[in-house]
Amino acid sequence: MVLRFVPNASGMSGTHVSTGEWKQWATSAQSLIRAVYGESDPHRQNFDDAYRGCSGYDYDIQALKGLFLSAKEDFEGGYVFDVDLRVSGEVFGDFVALARQSLSEGHKDVAAVLACAALEDALKRFAMANGLDVGEKNMQEVVNSLKSKSLVAGAQRSLLDAMPKIRNIAMHAEWGKLSEPDVNGVIGFVEQFILSKFSPN
Repeated sequence: MVLRFVPNASGMSGTHVSTGEWKQWATSAQSLIRAVYGESDPHRQNFDDAYRGCSGYDYDIQALKGLFLSAKEDFEGGYVFDVDLRVSGEVFGDFVALARQSLSEGHKDVAAVLACAALEDALKRFAMANGLDVGEKNMQEVVNSLKSKSLVAGAQRSLLDAMPKIRNIAMHAEWGKLSEPDVNGVIGFVEQFILSKFSPN
């Protein structure tokens, strides 16, 4: 939508956009920013503040356009997903720390569930951040999707092949089939995966 600036009336200098026109554009822009960034993001808060103070004059409209373009550039630059992955990585890191602590205290089964839950969620989030539709897929299918798009490679790819089996054993409480080295392997893999995929470059 192209905003049409017209001269101000009553001898005032500058230009303005009609109320109906700028509000239509601003409402669409506001909805997009909220959908992409969420309620608490500074892009959304700054745009809302500028919207509330806007009277349609050229300087108000230019401020709104500047905020919208800033949000657009950050989105196109991939910064939205980088932030999301970084936060996810911190959460997964907490799960892994708990898993490692549980293992060191002799609670192998608890450690296995924590580590496998973190791994499964991490794989799905990484896949979705790279445009893969894996929302309803099981862990083996997620692994296959990542491998088919070459999103995992080398030793990581080889190690990943064993993870769905260990995950299934842990989540189905087949504790007799799960060894301490198995659990330690999952924890080590998740740690490495988080470092390589969820940390800023």
